Amino acid sequence: MSWLRALRETALSGFSVERRRLEPLVALRGAAGLAVVVCGTFALFGPTVAASAAFGAFQAGIATFQRSWRPRPVLALASGASLAVSTFLGYVTGAHFPLFLALLALWTFLAGLAWTAGPTAGVIASSNVAIMLVTVTLPTSVATAAGHAAVIAAGGLVQAGMIVLFPVRRWGLQRDALADALAALGDYARRLRHDPTAPFDPEPLMTARSAAAVTPWQARRRPAELHGARGLAERIRPVLASLADPEVGVAAEGPDRDRVRELLAAAGSVLDSTARAVRHGTPVHLAPAAVAGLRTPDTESLLTGPAHRAATRLVSLLDLLDDVVETDVVATDAMTGTGTGTGTSTDTGTGTSTEGNANGARHSGTTGATGGADDRPSAARPATHRDRPGLLRLLPVVLRDIRGELHRDSPILRHAVRVTTVTCAGYVLGAALPLGHGYWAPMTVVMVMRPDFLQTYGRSVARFGGTLVGVALATGIVQAAHPGGYVSAALAVVSAGLMYLLLRTGYAISQIFVSAYVVFLLGMAGAGVSQTVRDRALLTLLGGLLAMIAYAVFPAWETPRLRARLADWLLADGRYAAAVVGHYARPGDRGGPDAREVRETLLATRTARVAWHTSEERAMHEPVRHRGLSRTAADHAEHALAQLARVAMLMEAHLPERGVTPVPAAAGLAETLREATERGAKDVRERRVPRWDAVREELARWDGEGVPDQVVRSGAGLLLDALEELSAALEEGADGDRGGERAGNGDGPRPPEGSAARAPEQGPSA
Repeated sequence: MSWLRALRETALSGFSVERRRLEPLVALRGAAGLAVVVCGTFALFGPTVAASAAFGAFQAGIATFQRSWRPRPVLALASGASLAVSTFLGYVTGAHFPLFLALLALWTFLAGLAWTAGPTAGVIASSNVAIMLVTVTLPTSVATAAGHAAVIAAGGLVQAGMIVLFPVRRWGLQRDALADALAALGDYARRLRHDPTAPFDPEPLMTARSAAAVTPWQARRRPAELHGARGLAERIRPVLASLADPEVGVAAEGPDRDRVRELLAAAGSVLDSTARAVRHGTPVHLAPAAVAGLRTPDTESLLTGPAHRAATRLVSLLDLLDDVVETDVVATDAMTGTGTGTGTSTDTGTGTSTEGNANGARHSGTTGATGGADDRPSAARPATHRDRPGLLRLLPVVLRDIRGELHRDSPILRHAVRVTTVTCAGYVLGAALPLGHGYWAPMTVVMVMRPDFLQTYGRSVARFGGTLVGVALATGIVQAAHPGGYVSAALAVVSAGLMYLLLRTGYAISQIFVSAYVVFLLGMAGAGVSQTVRDRALLTLLGGLLAMIAYAVFPAWETPRLRARLADWLLADGRYAAAVVGHYARPGDRGGPDAREVRETLLATRTARVAWHTSEERAMHEPVRHRGLSRTAADHAEHALAQLARVAMLMEAHLPERGVTPVPAAAGLAETLREATERGAKDVRERRVPRWDAVREELARWDGEGVPDQVVRSGAGLLLDALEELSAALEEGADGDRGGERAGNGDGPRPPEGSAARAPEQGPSA
């Protein structure tokens, strides 16, 4: 992609407006907390202290809108406390230019590294630096620095108190995450009726898994319907796929296929009803047609073998899902537990989780998609949960991750160096220019710079446009009406409330109200009124240009990393497939080590898939040649790896229980798959086309050894087909790359159809 096209597309992305569900009550609560802080401190201590306290409450309010599963009061308190420390140090050193510049460099570098801990930490840290640049301009002395820091922390405390006293949709985020996952499964079931190999995006399940991690305090208060339903949803997904797929199920057409379509339609209806109940906290109301579709006796007469097993497990899992969410069935014939039940999910990974049935769901002692179940009543099972570590416990983990980013190729380290250098340069230039209040330039830099190209350039353009409009409106009001202190405070609160309301609709829109908020607040404190719209716009433009130039000079392109991301995905898929195949050689309980390995490798596969898509989306907008992986090759390779994971998932849906006759030949195939994909991943990184002769030879030996299990035999062949498809895509990409270089084609890969670049965080602060 050329630079001109890249700049045009990033500019359009910066000004894009998204249709998002607004949260007026949450915005009103944040604005009310800000009003309490501003009015109280204005009456008690005067406008200057009120301005400091307002920034603390404003930033704490924004922190509660971040995409984080931590309790909102914790985010508000953490934001207020960290901002108080930042501004205190800024007050102390503000009178000494070299000392403050050194502090600014250190604080900005740490804020850049904070992105290692995730977007929420990165946004809060960047906002602290930006607000520190503003608050230190307020007239104060070192003797009162501690007082200003205290009222800033108090602003965060007030916002936390407002959340506790006036909760809005308590557990609403967790309910939405789980409901979205169930609704995605319902949509998947309906699509499988017409396309038996329809793709499924596991992102809703990953989001629900993240939302399920709670602190011990949260675990004691979590609603009953949020226990266990996610684990069942995880196990329903492979059962749906195996029921629909003709390779391991029924034929593409015929009476048995019609019965499968009826089951899928009924499952989609049940999942949709359950999703609505979870989202709104109401009982589940099932359509009578869906109940009848699951209970018809045709299943026993039409379906046999793997298809019958999948149908029976699907009904059992839906039974348990209804139990977990406290079903209130509106039907003459309620679901009565026909078939076999299943235990709830044991989730491994970060923390541990046995998501039990909190309401005494029935258990019949059969397995779900991954083996045996715990038949004990829920009261007899130990109550555990996916643990979310507190902030203090998380600190050593973050420090370890930061140490892992301290190498020259790390995007996080390059971002930290880049933002530190440019912020300090912007501060020096802003102080040298005869425009007054030069903090607008470095403040723009620190708020628009992100580790990736699209975010940095898009936000730079949006920041300038939004600031120009917001500053023009606010400064025009101030200069025309000359509002007093309380009127300026009221205008600032209204601007903040509108920003909270429209925060998720687009960066440019939110910047209009952020800029107006800063102007009104400084006007209340008697600072910055004399600065013109032109001066503020020029300084904002200077900061945006510095950020864009810095990324071009010292970039962290994603395009050269695409092969490494593809290799990581291949490696994760290979380990997942090997774990699933190996389980057929060693049937055992779902809680055993083999089953835990299946779960862990599945999660690793999903993580690698998300990393690939994120890199691909970012690379699409970069003005960089594709470096050996053309657009077509990337699409075909992605399809092959998705197929590899899908086949492994189909085989996972039929994992044998303890006591089932093992398939000894599966052990050799599992080891061969693991070794071959490790070699293949190395070949992909080194721009070679991987070969799968070892896997082919292992499957050839099966003909003489005999593998009676239909799922294992069919699945093993499909795994090899997917690997061969990957090699064909990479071989085609190598040829296309040579042709592209001759033709001067600079286009990078494009993201999958329907995808969009995901903003890693919500909202600005200053």
